[in-house]
Amino acid sequence: MFEAQFFPLMAARATDANGERHRGIATYRLLTGAHPADADITSDSNFDRHVLASSLAAATMDGCLVSEKAGLSSHELAALLEQHFPSIRIKAEQLLWPFEPNESEEVAMLRDLLLAQRSTEGNIGKWLAAMIARRAIEPNHLWEDLGLRDRGELSRLLSRHFAPLAARNVNNMRWKRFFYRTLCEDDGLVMCTTPVCTQCNDFDLCFGDESGESRMAERRRGVLLQAAAPVAAGGRPM
Repeated sequence: MFEAQFFPLMAARATDANGERHRGIATYRLLTGAHPADADITSDSNFDRHVLASSLAAATMDGCLVSEKAGLSSHELAALLEQHFPSIRIKAEQLLWPFEPNESEEVAMLRDLLLAQRSTEGNIGKWLAAMIARRAIEPNHLWEDLGLRDRGELSRLLSRHFAPLAARNVNNMRWKRFFYRTLCEDDGLVMCTTPVCTQCNDFDLCFGDESGESRMAERRRGVLLQAAAPVAAGGRPM
């Protein structure tokens, strides 16, 4: 049985990439009791839990304060865990050190854009708006920095919780680029000077392929390959 454990507001910084991915998988297991690759997202409620667990797992992979990396205050994180992962307990002393995100203007603008385009009720849309906005300033594809398994999960997330905004991305632009282009257009600004996207030298930056292996899936593949190596060499697994 999956036992309740304390979920840390602080995450120790990993010394290498494998350590980061291992911590991400461990966090996802702690929250859901399963490996992210095995997540059942058939229902909307299961999908929402998967998204939240993935985003928190990705935040732990970056080290330091989990709530800051997730874009949430310590009390928002506690409320999220209580509502969606009730088996997780937070040490009371951790909440005695309240944390409020010190948002950059960029993060605040994107969060407000998402909040204005919510299509679901309850706190989850508010939390996701903050988490997406914070994770969007990380360097990888947005779906990767949210800990999701592929771009399709990000598109489903946005279509479910921010449907009016997602519907505006009719040309399937990369989501980060689409967000910033929307912010510029809503302010009456022009993001680029080329009138037709197909004639732009930066076309691949906006519409290029976003496929690939998720950070946590890469970690799992590495472990499996390492375990298989002795067998391939004529030995036996440790």
